Amino acid sequence: MIDQFSRTRTMLGEAGMQRLQNARVAVFGVGGVGGYAVEALARSGVGTLDLIDDDEVCLTNLNRQIIATHETLGRPKVEVFAQRIHSINPDAVVNIHRVFFGPDTAGQFDFSAFDYVADAIDTVSAKVELAFLAQQVGVPVISSMGAAGKMDPTAFEVADLYATSVCPLARAMRTQCRKRGIRHLKVVYSRETPHAVPSQSGGSLDTARTGPARRPVPGSNAFVPPVAGLILAGEVIKDLAGWPELADKEVAKDAP
Repeated sequence: MIDQFSRTRTMLGEAGMQRLQNARVAVFGVGGVGGYAVEALARSGVGTLDLIDDDEVCLTNLNRQIIATHETLGRPKVEVFAQRIHSINPDAVVNIHRVFFGPDTAGQFDFSAFDYVADAIDTVSAKVELAFLAQQVGVPVISSMGAAGKMDPTAFEVADLYATSVCPLARAMRTQCRKRGIRHLKVVYSRETPHAVPSQSGGSLDTARTGPARRPVPGSNAFVPPVAGLILAGEVIKDLAGWPELADKEVAKDAP
């Protein structure tokens, strides 16, 4: 039978697809990186998605965020994404949490309810707290390092946090993770040195920011953050589906 997941099923096998459909994945941060991760997870058939973000779509999101259009300006990102996901897969369950995740709001989440956690937020303290809480309950977690200020989409790698180099965010994360006793963390990071071009206004470019104030943000583009997000989602999908092990066994079983 042909359905919208037929081509994905060909890659992952029936058992892999069932694992995706039965999975609940939380994506923390649905901006330039996290938004493309959500898109890929939804199109791959993940059954339940939890989206955590307190931002609204703003004008400067238009250069890189998949849900940002002039029609969505001013709307909460998680609400726009819930509508988009249901237009892609009407059977998906989408839980939205319009909250800025950090140590002070972490108690609102039951991490044991998730099968996988994808971190695409940009605050070191929040990222470390997220990794710590997920690992405390044995839930796999993958974290995106810095994607802003980069021009080379081919420079991304998947590695353990302690095997990374160049990335300033990864460096800061290593220091804080050691303090929290986090010995391993799967990350997506870039070996490209970030290009620091400060905002001409001298202030934050995120005009719709509703959570705690952030430092002035670096530049970004349409072709680097999406790659990080797609790699992030790819790792989640492959891990959940058991690829290539399950797919290989299924192909062998069906071979003449």
